[in-house]
Amino acid sequence: MNTNQAAERRQNLAQHNTNRARFSGRQNVLALAALLVVIFFASCQRNSGGGIGSGTGGFPQPPAEVSSSAQVVKINTLPAAITKGGSVDTTINLTVSPGYHVNANPATYPYLIATEIKSGNVEGITAEQPTYPAAKRQKFEFAEEPLAVYEGAVDIKLPLKASSTGVAGERSLPITIRVQACDTEKCFPPSTINTKIPVEVK
Repeated sequence: MNTNQAAERRQNLAQHNTNRARFSGRQNVLALAALLVVIFFASCQRNSGGGIGSGTGGFPQPPAEVSSSAQVVKINTLPAAITKGGSVDTTINLTVSPGYHVNANPATYPYLIATEIKSGNVEGITAEQPTYPAAKRQKFEFAEEPLAVYEGAVDIKLPLKASSTGVAGERSLPITIRVQACDTEKCFPPSTINTKIPVEVK
């Protein structure tokens, strides 16, 4: 083998090793991308919700720019079963995004909008006054005194009564939830969120 042939063979071998390294690098990148896609879809489907609500389970994900209280509050209701002439307490769950809070009921100051539930009308069902949970008091930059607030998951009880002369069957009780959400620096315009409670009269 002459000198030119030896040099050509070394050049071909070096080119082959370079191509193998590039191919191996592309394989590693593709494998990493596939793993990230699997992790993303697994995390998207991890949460599940029940009842009737304004979204799926878990905390609501606020947009980059929040302009309304409804963007950081999710409502979830649970079905209620009640016998004719009977009564039952149903639960309405508010889920407030991390980093935000809503005013408690009663609110600390008259100018703050308290969290409030109002029920509509449906045949044979009467809703009584809701029971609000104890508030947490926190100090914020925009207020001189600590405020009564709700954070995270908040359960509100709503007593229901069924007429003794009502018709058995399933129906939906409309309700509205008035909320005003705030972060640590400011409050957002209040929102009224509409939803329903599934009620079965037996």
